[in-house]
Amino acid sequence: MKYVPRLLLFLAIPAVLFLLPWWTLVAAPTAESGPLFWLGSALFLLGFVGLPASMFLGHGPAQSDAASIVGDTLLGVTWVLFSWSVLGNLARAGLTVAGVADPARSRIVAVGVLAATTVLVVWGVVEARRVPRVRTLEVSIPGLGPALDGLRMVVVTDTHYAALDRLRWSERVVEVVNAQRPDIACHAGDLADGSVAKRHAQVDPLGKVEAELGRFYITGNHEYFGDAQGWIDHMTSLGWQPLHNRHEIVRRGDDRLVIAGIDDPTGIALPGHGPDLPAALAGADPDAPVVLLAHQPKQIAEAAAAGVALQISGHTHGGQIWPFHYLVRLDQPVVAGLSRHGERTQLYTSRGTGFWGPQLRVFAPSEITVLVLRSEPASA
Repeated sequence: MKYVPRLLLFLAIPAVLFLLPWWTLVAAPTAESGPLFWLGSALFLLGFVGLPASMFLGHGPAQSDAASIVGDTLLGVTWVLFSWSVLGNLARAGLTVAGVADPARSRIVAVGVLAATTVLVVWGVVEARRVPRVRTLEVSIPGLGPALDGLRMVVVTDTHYAALDRLRWSERVVEVVNAQRPDIACHAGDLADGSVAKRHAQVDPLGKVEAELGRFYITGNHEYFGDAQGWIDHMTSLGWQPLHNRHEIVRRGDDRLVIAGIDDPTGIALPGHGPDLPAALAGADPDAPVVLLAHQPKQIAEAAAAGVALQISGHTHGGQIWPFHYLVRLDQPVVAGLSRHGERTQLYTSRGTGFWGPQLRVFAPSEITVLVLRSEPASA
């Protein structure tokens, strides 16, 4: 009986996602009668049953890659369809005021919602599967020594290597990263979904990333849904330095920079894991500025209290599929971009390099980020 509330929630979410589009595209335009009504209703019923079933088979104990692809794709398409059904029904009110009567009004709305959904899904797939654009940003770091001025940190995050084989995409991402001439390379978590045995081939090209002063990796929440320690060990074998609540000192000349990393908060479920910022900074030079890798933006509160100069995070995907960013904002202080917290701490939140689940990105493009650290304020 203890699982009944979870089961009801698991079914309630697809019910909400499917009900409004069903009414918008099927019930209203057909006046709930005729063969199109029954055929459309059957398709929506199939989707309502298929979504939770495929998500459970794909992401539950069975870990079926085929079911995962079906469920994730259906989830993304349904979300776009639901969102634009909401907008379509707002437009319906305008048509009513304009004097457009049914059935023409409902049919205009249905055609508009279906057309918008089709265009955005096609565009969203292209955006998700493309090699991300490079975003370059200068960030002023108080106390950064002149020898480190202009240091280039290239950030990838949320690659989410999963059921879809993206080996070639991974290789091209590495080519783009190396083309940015990074001094430091960072992966800010959510490396892959699944075990090392199933996903390592897609991850292995990261071993070819070239960065003179170091390659650093932290765990995201998705590592803790699978084999976090296995991924830490595997990234170590590829030449990356996992910052498992620890720091490294980067030196150039007489100047130093602390690169620290902490675990994702979900790590507390695994013995020996979970974020521990005091441990990460223990023994660090108090005169050297700190750049902290922390997967979730909401970890910024503790970072600001500790006087961290810059926190680099991912996790949000920029919302990934509009308008999901409004829901992300309920949980995180920032969805994307550079922001300031407290007197001396900045946070850069990446929209992510890959995608989770639905192979869609709508109004939330992926990115490979180049953060150019400056010892003086960046010019306007």
